[in-house]
Amino acid sequence: MRIKHLLPLAGVGLGAALVSFGAQAATLDDTKNRGSVRCGVSDGLAGFSAPNAQGQWEGIDVELCRGIAAAIFGDPESVVYSALTASERFTALQSGEVDLLSRNTTWTSSRDNSLGLTFPGGVNFYDGQGFMVKAELGVEHATELDGATICVASGTTTELNLADYFDSQGMQYQAIGFDESSQTAAGFDSGRCDVLTSDSSQLAALRLQLNDPDSAVILPERISKEPLAPMVRRGDEDWGKVVSWTFYAMLNAEELGVNSENVDAMRDNPPNPDVARLLGQDGNFGEQLGLSNDWAYNIIKTVGNYAEVYDRTVGADSPLDIPRGVNALWNAGGIQYAPPVR
Repeated sequence: MRIKHLLPLAGVGLGAALVSFGAQAATLDDTKNRGSVRCGVSDGLAGFSAPNAQGQWEGIDVELCRGIAAAIFGDPESVVYSALTASERFTALQSGEVDLLSRNTTWTSSRDNSLGLTFPGGVNFYDGQGFMVKAELGVEHATELDGATICVASGTTTELNLADYFDSQGMQYQAIGFDESSQTAAGFDSGRCDVLTSDSSQLAALRLQLNDPDSAVILPERISKEPLAPMVRRGDEDWGKVVSWTFYAMLNAEELGVNSENVDAMRDNPPNPDVARLLGQDGNFGEQLGLSNDWAYNIIKTVGNYAEVYDRTVGADSPLDIPRGVNALWNAGGIQYAPPVR
């Protein structure tokens, strides 16, 4: 797999972006002809998208990209990853440098309606912004942070949430902005700030990057809603459906008890009509997406269902060990819910 680093594209305004996404309105066909999915990921966030010791990208956002490639090509490795900072990500998608963002990006109204981009559907991870502080400060709650110096990633909703929270609490703070999440952790670790704020899942990942993870604690408060979701260019509905239904296939598979180990048996002898439809044994649901009818089988066989992906990237089988919480299925105490294949 090739790792591609993009530089900001200077001078690409909204008008140029609109021209670009209009010209790129056949992304699915272009992707098939190219033979690979071009996926914009983070610049390195453990559990979500980061290269491992072998230089291979891994994480829950990466697994969605792999699932899309499996749905289209039957091969989850047919992906070219572009590492993007928060300030680079939207321009890279607008300009056609990448086919989608799967990059811990919060679904908001302004992003969905003013950039020429859209969230096609499906929240890969429900999160909320929190605070990590030096343990030596003895701080137990966010309401004790008046006057704090806070490290924050620039160009993110995190900055706005931070300002809103401190204003609502009548507290003061000094923000120190960084372009990359790894820089915020380094700034916090070196003592440039007392506090680091980010999505709670990112805090768990960044804490592992500290010289002494035990020197920091994550406070219990969550000050925002952060639905992290994939993003595509507006006006390309066919491509957006492939992206969203790849994710829905993983969720439906978990709910139906289909995983990478039993998917062959389930396909050969479906226990019920829902499984038969999901695995291409009944109906033409793959063809309706512009794919083969074994699209979901290929996703589950090579990448897994949502539980498998979650556990090995951010959950119980990962260093982060983040409980499922609201990311559990709707029938298991969470809010994850996929439309049915029928």
